[in-house]
Amino acid sequence: MPYTIKSITSPHNDEIKQLARLVQNGRERRKEGVMALEGIHLTQACLETGGRLRRLYVNERALQHPEVQDLLRALPAGSVVASLPDAVMAKASAMATAGELLAICERPTARPAPRDASRLLLEDIQDPGNLGTILRGAAASGLREVYLSKGCVDVFSPKVLRAGMGAHFALNLHEQADLQAELKGFEGRKLVTYLEGSASLYSQDLSGPLAFVFGNEGAGVSPALLALADARVRIPMPGRAESLNVAMAATICLFERVRQLEAPLTR
Repeated sequence: MPYTIKSITSPHNDEIKQLARLVQNGRERRKEGVMALEGIHLTQACLETGGRLRRLYVNERALQHPEVQDLLRALPAGSVVASLPDAVMAKASAMATAGELLAICERPTARPAPRDASRLLLEDIQDPGNLGTILRGAAASGLREVYLSKGCVDVFSPKVLRAGMGAHFALNLHEQADLQAELKGFEGRKLVTYLEGSASLYSQDLSGPLAFVFGNEGAGVSPALLALADARVRIPMPGRAESLNVAMAATICLFERVRQLEAPLTR
């Protein structure tokens, strides 16, 4: 067995108090350079992509769960796993019901991207569900480079991680990015979704290097970024809906790009 198990039974244990701070406080996670993963799927995704676990906490009722057993067998030799009663796990968890396990993993460091690599630029996205869904769509569409402004919600918060469903581990996430500088330096087309004076998304050639820009749920894309765009595009809506939320709009744009890459636009 490559790991050893130690039992922690008190919710007042200092390690549990620190665990709760890491799960529930973004500033604490950033200071420690970690993210908190809740559940089997996210932890598996982290391990499968070479992520480094600092500590793993398993709900004692889940120790014999087949998927938990598989995950434990994949741990590096010498790993220490903490077994927690359900009540102690609930003390640290960010979920309404404590899951099978909780892992503290090192936060990945973004790698420099080629200047012509297609990318997604996100300005001040505030809703964790929206951000996680956008990341999931980016990963599924094959786009790897994502730049997030300083005003975005913490991309490694537990809610964003859960909504992303493992997408974080397939992406190169550039936090606290200067989006204006990134757009100016990008060697490709720059598209912004915008209603006024815009062209249909489906009239655009999306097959080359491309930067998609999406803005805040309420304010949209800032004038400074709009000014840097090569094209303003809208998603045609022949029905009665007034608008689409940013996660839906981003997903449609990303997969129109996929469609064109598989069947190039003819003019």
